[in-house]
Amino acid sequence: MHIGVLEDDLDQQAFIEQCLLTAGHQVSLFTRANELRRATQQRSFDFLIIDWWLPDSDGMDVVAHLRQHDSWRGPILFITASQGEDDVVKALEQGADDFLAKPLRPSELIARVSALGRRSGYATLRPAPACPETFTLHTEEHYISVAGNAVDLTEREYRLAALFFSKIGELITRAHLLELVWGIKGDVSTRTVDTHVSRLRRKLELDGRHGLRLRSVYQSGYRMETCPTNNLEQVAN
Repeated sequence: MHIGVLEDDLDQQAFIEQCLLTAGHQVSLFTRANELRRATQQRSFDFLIIDWWLPDSDGMDVVAHLRQHDSWRGPILFITASQGEDDVVKALEQGADDFLAKPLRPSELIARVSALGRRSGYATLRPAPACPETFTLHTEEHYISVAGNAVDLTEREYRLAALFFSKIGELITRAHLLELVWGIKGDVSTRTVDTHVSRLRRKLELDGRHGLRLRSVYQSGYRMETCPTNNLEQVAN
């Protein structure tokens, strides 16, 4: 399923994304309610996961608006740190199909998503794009190894790389990168993203020699692409 996740906590967002990608789902991430509402009008989603407390809205209001005004009929899983019975009831009354309290447990999250998906007719999940075995992401230590060799990355470089590795084959705009990795509005004019991507491409050798190429998409952003493995002589030429 293509799942939209509305969660402003980037650590929690990355955790949810990793769980869903592992289960074979396609994931689009949002930190603001208006971003998600716009996206549902422009793109096709099968499933939504929505957090309660958001910087620009109340998650329950988002659910109610999607149901009542945007005619969104897909399954919605509501998540929050609150476990009160009244909160569960309110979320369900506003239009959520299920409620999950934080801290989220990976197996339970995947199971609930799968159960709601089955009820909506999604029995077969799309496989996540495969990452070449040459690359290993060490999520707890926040570093990446290439062909068994650890690569020294700054915290921001690691977060940027992890985002690209989680969305192999997808275009990620500069605006989206600025918001997710730098925490600033995407309409800011800056070369920061391009500089960091260039450095990341060099450090991780994302030029095709290991089966992955981090490619610039003119006036849009970047896309991590799988490609036939090139040897060093081909790369040099």
